[in-house]
Order: sequence, then structure tokens, then C-alpha cells
Amino acid sequence: MSGVPAAAQGRPAAARRIDAVLFDLGNVLVRWDPYLPYEGHVPRQVVEEFFRESDFMALNHAQDAGEPWPVLRAQLAAERPDLVPMLDIYLADHRLSVPGEVPGAEATVRHLRAVGVRVFGLTNWGAENWHVAAEQAPVVGLLEGVVVSGHEKVAKPDPEVFRRAVARFRLDPARTLFTDDTPRNVEAAGRAGFRTHLFRGHAELGEELTALGIPRVGTGGDLA
Repeated sequence: MSGVPAAAQGRPAAARRIDAVLFDLGNVLVRWDPYLPYEGHVPRQVVEEFFRESDFMALNHAQDAGEPWPVLRAQLAAERPDLVPMLDIYLADHRLSVPGEVPGAEATVRHLRAVGVRVFGLTNWGAENWHVAAEQAPVVGLLEGVVVSGHEKVAKPDPEVFRRAVARFRLDPARTLFTDDTPRNVEAAGRAGFRTHLFRGHAELGEELTALGIPRVGTGGDLA
């Protein structure tokens, strides 16, 4: 952006406590639900058993950190070949797990841009399917930039990925709010010097932003 819009002029940037927001994406801006690829044709209890027996979240985190799904699938096939068909359903229909934007996400990001606050993303997302997030949730395109863990081959809560975001976007952590729905990531960001917010919804995030000096509707913008 060039300059600060008139809507932001009522509160000089120097008077604010933050001048940037670094968003997690999954279930903060972009919806992700790994049950959805199975919905309607695999009973939920069967899916839950698969997630538990395969340690699906660990597999998913490994992919977020740069390990390709074919490698992870081969590892699962060597250890538990009976679970591979369930993984294949998820991989074939991964797009269904990303049904769109989190309610309120676009309004929050547009408002921050309008009042001159810079907006970025720091996401744990695999390189192979990162394009799905961008395609399913146009709010991603409103961000100035996104650090994607799968491209970096390092994922939150590793402090290195926060260092890369700071360097790439030239952030001052003390003047940047990091918001994520995962407590350990929020804690890691705090250790890296960021202001932090455990995300529970955009209304609550709006209250936090107001407390940090970002105007609401009637005073230069709306985060309600």
C-alpha cells in the first residue's frame, strides 16, 4: 500500500501499539477440517480411529515441515498398510478439507489494510497443497506476504520460522501482533518477542486489536 488511508488519520501510527498483524492461516483465516473428505461415506468413528491409529496429526505436521506426502504414505504403508486406504481418501479429496474462509476473516484483514496496518501470514501448510488454501480462501490474496512452512521446511513452533518471518517482512516483533489458534505456537511467538493473541474468533480478535490502538467503526473502521 502507498500511504495511510484517511480513515486511519485519526490515530497516528506512532500512537498505536502495533503496526502489523501476523496471522496463522488454518482456522484463523482459512477453514481446515480433516474430517470433511470422509463426510457422508465413512462413519466418523472410523475416521477418528484412523486418525488415532495413524497419528494423523503427526503425519500432517511432518508434511507441514516439508516432508512430501508420498514419502509419508510410504512410511505408513511399511508400518500399517491397513491404514493406507484411509489416507488415500484424504489425499485424493484434500480440497474438501478446506471449505473456504473463517467467518469474519476477510472483514478483519480488509479493515486492517484500510487503517494502515500491515498484514502477513505465517502458516503451517504443506508445499504440495498450499495452492488449495489460496484458491479456496481469497482472503489469502489480501495479505502482503505469507511464510509457508512447507516451502521453508520448518514449521511452528520452531523459533526459526518466526525469525524468517521477521527477516522477510522486516517486522518489529514488539510492534507486531501474532494470532494463532494453537497455544504452543502462540507461546513460541511470545518467546520470539511478538505480541500474541490466542485466536478464538474474529469478534474477540477485534476487541484485542481495539485495545492495541486500532480504531473500530465510527472511529475510523470496524472490527465488530
